[in-house]
Amino acid sequence: MTIDPIQLTADLIRCESVTPNEGGALVLLDGLLTEAGFACTRVDRGETSNLFARWGDKDAPTLGFNGHTDVVPVGDIDAWTKDPFGGEISDGILWGRGATDMKSGVAAFAAAAIDYVTRNQPENGSIALAITGDEEGDATDGTVALLDWMAANGERMTDCLVGEPTCPETMGEMMKIGRRGSLTAYFTARGVQGHSAYPHRAKNPIPALAALVDQLARHSLDQGTSHFDPSTLAVTTFDTGNPATNVIPAECRATVNIRFNDAHTGAELIAWLDAKAAKVAEDFDIEIDTRATISGESFLTEPGAFVDLVAQAVEAETGVTPALSTSGGTSDARFIQAHCPVVEFGLVGKTMHKVDEHVPVEQITQLKRVYFRIIETYFA
Repeated sequence: MTIDPIQLTADLIRCESVTPNEGGALVLLDGLLTEAGFACTRVDRGETSNLFARWGDKDAPTLGFNGHTDVVPVGDIDAWTKDPFGGEISDGILWGRGATDMKSGVAAFAAAAIDYVTRNQPENGSIALAITGDEEGDATDGTVALLDWMAANGERMTDCLVGEPTCPETMGEMMKIGRRGSLTAYFTARGVQGHSAYPHRAKNPIPALAALVDQLARHSLDQGTSHFDPSTLAVTTFDTGNPATNVIPAECRATVNIRFNDAHTGAELIAWLDAKAAKVAEDFDIEIDTRATISGESFLTEPGAFVDLVAQAVEAETGVTPALSTSGGTSDARFIQAHCPVVEFGLVGKTMHKVDEHVPVEQITQLKRVYFRIIETYFA
């Protein structure tokens, strides 16, 4: 049984699976994987559809693949030159929402896995596919739900590869062995409203909050670590919501986002933010409330056997030695890292989330070959 990953990607693109809609994408994959001998289970939670598929004994060493079939909205439909859900192939290019991020990646690893299990029968090995419909959304009921279900049902992956686009410009040039953590902090400064002509009768929260965000923005969190660039802090909004020029407002708000490396934990950074806010509040004699959310902790899969295996497979099929990177935003690997060693490798991601998202079809075929070689070598 041989699956064409290009055709499968096109078929998946035709499934209008904008988060949280399943759109038929997981139904399509379920059918193909079941026919190939995978035991498939829908792990839906809330409005999110998820699929877990295993071939082989769950007690055997298990190579896992993770990806998502949900996509971001198309945006301005009139700006597209191709049907975003048409799956059109023209001049060696496949067009449509999800062509890069990441229906092509899911198609490539599903096709590679199906091809492998229909040709080989390793005595002590298993393949697991954990596919979610909630990566582009809140990500609370997607891969997290799959991992919760796996824990409750005695399912486990020994190592996992996430098929997100990882290459900036050239196929094969980069794989991810870790990701920075992400934290967003929301500050609300409260004073006393008053007339701007009589500032002594008011308590202006704006200078206090301005001082706080200035201190945070000028602070150097670290100088980087062995596998990570320096952590960053960005002020993303500062707002009083005050339309009047003669009123000192009683309240103003600011938000900062921190992308942090493995020199920090989210809890440590929140404690630092709380302490800075408390000091400024004391200095200016106002109240500052702080609320923070952690999207994910930083993590690193140390270079070793699994990282080497993936890197060697990439180089063998692309002729390019991949850089071992921790750059970029977050992915569902941030959840998997607590379950097993995880790395990411996928296509060139230049058009992801853009109007007229597209991918050269040769990259999809190449990606399937990389994944097939990884599976083959893993069970050799």
